Amino acid sequence: MLKVGIIGATGYAGQQLVWLLMNHKFVKIEFMCSNSYFGKEFSEIYPNFKYRLDSKLVPLEEATDKIKDIDVLFLALPHGKSSNLVKLAVENKTKVIDLGADFRLDDPEVFSQWYKINFNFPELIKDAVYSLPELKSKEEIQNAKIVANPGCYATASLLALAPLVKHNLIDINSIIIDAKSGVSGAGRSLKTGSLFCECNESIKAYGVGTHRHTAEIEQELSIIGKEKITTLFTPHLVPMNRGILAVSYANLKTSKSLEDVLKIYKDFYSSSYFVRVLDYLPETRFVKGSNYCDISLKIDPRTNKIIVISAIDNLIKGAAGQAVQNMNILFNFNEFEGLEYLGMNI
Repeated sequence: MLKVGIIGATGYAGQQLVWLLMNHKFVKIEFMCSNSYFGKEFSEIYPNFKYRLDSKLVPLEEATDKIKDIDVLFLALPHGKSSNLVKLAVENKTKVIDLGADFRLDDPEVFSQWYKINFNFPELIKDAVYSLPELKSKEEIQNAKIVANPGCYATASLLALAPLVKHNLIDINSIIIDAKSGVSGAGRSLKTGSLFCECNESIKAYGVGTHRHTAEIEQELSIIGKEKITTLFTPHLVPMNRGILAVSYANLKTSKSLEDVLKIYKDFYSSSYFVRVLDYLPETRFVKGSNYCDISLKIDPRTNKIIVISAIDNLIKGAAGQAVQNMNILFNFNEFEGLEYLGMNI
């Protein structure tokens, strides 16, 4: 059995991670840490776990003492909060899967520009792999000491755009991403903008031109395209609990038929268990509660633009499910172990 610890277990992504791991047949949860609720039973915070997971949450000090005794540490913390714990885990030869942003960017200066804080341990970057599993080799993930789990918007956007960039089908200066997310993407902490009366019956853009996931989207697209790529990314908040729908636009370099491009996508993701290339348009309700990313596309011959639509559950493929998928690869389990859940539809 794989011994795991979770720090940040009571946030939305953290509790989703707990749910997935307790249903994974090769995992034993050794501890769950929450500085806000330590001493309470996990099922007291999330009553749906009653009689299934009544373990007490431990404080950070106790969790750090236990890091040396586990195989993998999951971190589900806000940006800037992971690096000290990652350093401790690496020193104790414990693998880390970080759901936060601290190790997603290869350049500490770029991290500081987007996150407005200094990166504490730049020497650890060499030990980290930004792991969107469909776009990284298994060997690279398995050799990592630190797995940087991608952001939710980045996951939906990169999976949508990677085949176009890889096959040099688009003008890389024309990429526009318009994405909508459910309110859980803002986290569980109290914020005025996330209150029911602020979100319900409304949709709003935010982080226009400044959203931090832009940096990792550009970083990974640049690696795939082997040249510097910039994008225009605008996220929106919509009044639903979970889900992301990303609509990406770009200019085709030459005229292409829809059938030809769909074939390119299907070939590109032919060995990717969790990416479904569809002949119809995705909806968030078809992936809700699952680790799938659904992708489809349209071509507008009048403007010679391609429109790619992708849908994920932001808490699963956009966070906890992808973290478990990375864990499976890291420890050489079947990639889909513990993740074979279909969407809930309604």
